[in-house]
Amino acid sequence: MNTALLIIFGTIVGSAMVGIFAGRRVKMNLENWTVGGRQFGILIIWLLMAGEIYTTFTFLGASGWAYSKGAPAFYILVYGALAYTLSFFILPAVWRAGKKHHLHTQPDFFIKRYDSRTLGVLVALIGVFSIIPYLQLQLAGLGLIVEVASGGAIGSGWAIGISFVLTCAFVYTSGLKGAAWVAVIKDVLMILAVAIVGLGVPIIYFGSYDAFFRRLMEKMPHHLVFPGSTPDMDVLWVMSTILLTGLGFYMWPHVFSSAYSARSDQIIKRNAIIMPLYQIPILLVFMVGFTALLVIPGLENSDMAFLELVKQTYPPWFLGFVGAAGAVTAMVPAAILVLYAATLLVKNVYQTAFRPQAKEVTVMRLSRIMVLVIMAVALALAIFFPNELVNLLILGYDGVCQFFPGVVLGLFWKRATRTGVLSGLLVGSVTVAVLILGGFDPVFGLNAGFVGLVINAAVTVGVCLVTRPTPREQMLAD
Repeated sequence: MNTALLIIFGTIVGSAMVGIFAGRRVKMNLENWTVGGRQFGILIIWLLMAGEIYTTFTFLGASGWAYSKGAPAFYILVYGALAYTLSFFILPAVWRAGKKHHLHTQPDFFIKRYDSRTLGVLVALIGVFSIIPYLQLQLAGLGLIVEVASGGAIGSGWAIGISFVLTCAFVYTSGLKGAAWVAVIKDVLMILAVAIVGLGVPIIYFGSYDAFFRRLMEKMPHHLVFPGSTPDMDVLWVMSTILLTGLGFYMWPHVFSSAYSARSDQIIKRNAIIMPLYQIPILLVFMVGFTALLVIPGLENSDMAFLELVKQTYPPWFLGFVGAAGAVTAMVPAAILVLYAATLLVKNVYQTAFRPQAKEVTVMRLSRIMVLVIMAVALALAIFFPNELVNLLILGYDGVCQFFPGVVLGLFWKRATRTGVLSGLLVGSVTVAVLILGGFDPVFGLNAGFVGLVINAAVTVGVCLVTRPTPREQMLAD
C-alpha cells in the first residue's frame, strides 16, 4: 500500500508541476490564458477535448450504469458519435467567428452575433450555474477514487484539498495551456488503466469473452435488453436522451470555447474525425461494470463497481495506479471548468453588465482571483455536501443544451434575431427547471431536457419569423 500511495501522490504532484511549467515562458494575457493563444495543433486539441469530456464519471459513472441499469448505458456510446459528427459542421464555423472577432468565451459569441449584452449575461449565468455542480462532482469523485485506491490511508477530504491547491496553481499560472499539457498525462494513464482492466477481468474470471457473455445472459437475461434493469428507461427515453446530449454535447461553455484554441478550422474538422476513437475505452468500462455485476453483486453504490473489482482482482500497487489515473482524470476537467467559470463571471457578467470600460489587464487579474473563489466554493461543497448537487448536475446539462438553437441558427440562418433566441432560451430553461425540480422526468417516456429543447427551438424559430433583425443585427449576420 505504501507503493500505491507513492504512485498516487507522485502522479498528482508531477502532473501539477507539468501544468505550472507549461506557462512559464508565456506572456499570460487573456488570449493565452483562455484560448491558449489559438495555437493548438491536432494532437493537443484531441487530447484537450478528450480531457474535458472524459472525466471521473467515465471511470465511475459509465461502469456504474452498466452495473445497475444495463442496456440504457449504451446511450453513452451513441450520443458521443452523434456529437462528434455535428462538431465537424458546427465547430469550424465557431472557430472562424472566434478568430475574426477575437472571441474568448461562449457568451462572447452570443453578444457579438446578436448585438445583445443582456443575452450574453444570461448565457454566462446559465453556464456558471451549470459548471459549479459539475466541478464539485469532479472533486468529490477524485476524493472517492483516491480514498479507495489508497486503502483509506488518504482521506477523501485530504485528497480533495491537495488536488485543490495543485489544480489552482497550474490554472492560475498557465491557464488553458497548463490544462492541455496535463491532459496528455491524463489520457495516457486513463487509457492504460481502462484497457488493462476492461480487457483483463472477463478473462480472469470467466476464461473467455464468449463464456463471460453467456454467463451474463444466463444470470441476467433482461439486463442487456431495454429498459434493462430500470423501469422507465425504455427506447423512447434512450432515443430522446441521445438526441438531447448529442446536440448539447458541445454547448458546455468550456467545451465550446476550447474550439477557439485551435490553430485553424481544418484542425477542428480533423479532430471531429478522430474523436470517435475515444468511444472504445467506454466500451471497455462497460465490460468492467458487467463483470462486477456477476462477480460482486449487490453493491450499495453501483459507482464503486470499477474500483471494487480492481481492488478484489489486482495487487495494491495497481490499485494505486488506477487511483492516480482517476485523480488526474478529475484534475484536468476541474481545471478547465474553473477557468471558464471564472472568465464567464468576470468578463461576461462583471465587465459586460457593470464595467464595460474595464481594461483587459483588470479582467485577467480578477479572473485569476475568481479561480480561487470558485474552487473554494466547489471544495466546500465536495467535502460537506458530496451528494446534494446530483440533481443540479442533471439540470445543468439540460440547461446548457438550451444554447443549441441560438448557436446553430446564429451560424447558419440570417433571420435569427436576439428576441427570438432570448425568448426560446428563457422558455426552454424554465420548462426544464419546472419539469426536473417538479419530478416530471421522464415526461411521457421522454427526457425532460429534450422536451425543453423542442419547445425552445419552436419558440425561437416562431419568434424569429415574426420579428425582423435590426440593421446592426443584419450586418453582423451577414
